[in-house]
Amino acid sequence: MPTGEQSRRSLAVAIDGPAGAGKSTVAREVAAALGYAYIDTGAMYRAVAYRALREGLQVGQDDQAIADLARRMRFEFRQTGEGQHLFLDGEDVEAAIRTPEVGNLSSPVSALPQVRERLVAAQRELAGSGGVVMEGRDIGTVVLPHAEVKIFLTASEEERARRRQGQLRDQGLERSLEQILAEQRERDARDSSRAVAPLRPAQDAFVLVSDGLLREQVVAEIVARVRAAEEGACQ
Repeated sequence: MPTGEQSRRSLAVAIDGPAGAGKSTVAREVAAALGYAYIDTGAMYRAVAYRALREGLQVGQDDQAIADLARRMRFEFRQTGEGQHLFLDGEDVEAAIRTPEVGNLSSPVSALPQVRERLVAAQRELAGSGGVVMEGRDIGTVVLPHAEVKIFLTASEEERARRRQGQLRDQGLERSLEQILAEQRERDARDSSRAVAPLRPAQDAFVLVSDGLLREQVVAEIVARVRAAEEGACQ
């Protein structure tokens, strides 16, 4: 009987959760620890929002044009000297898609059914046959409903807002905690109430509340669950 690394089968890992829960950092580190590919689906919606902003398109007025835009886009994740970046039609847009303006538009853009249809298909193609950690808001419920490990990562809204404030400061941007909380509550309401793929834990997801936990502890918890699932899948 094979043992150790030979007894493991690469799986699909879904990490979902609200804005500011720390999904991206945690998912990236989990993927590195497992030797899996990492896919940030939120970056893909941000890329559509970025391109829509650049072309002067507005949600509610230009929905069909935004959907057509999404259908023409080519997404590619590449490793660079600064980590994994998203390339859109060959252009490195990693820095451009991380601004608050793009982030605020990405939620209404992601609620457009035709945009979601295009991006879900692209995400499933990127996931391939496994060996992937994919993070977003509807991975375990819509994109990869058969993922062997599903995590719903969350934290209190105050903790999430503090983390977001720190991320913005790292980018040289200053926002008050009150402003971030207001934007976060608006986004939470929009994400959880949208008609298509609302934000919610999958029925078989493990809900992990990260308040009071170090990032390393969160990563270790998820890695342990994946390792156990890998070995169980081969028995």
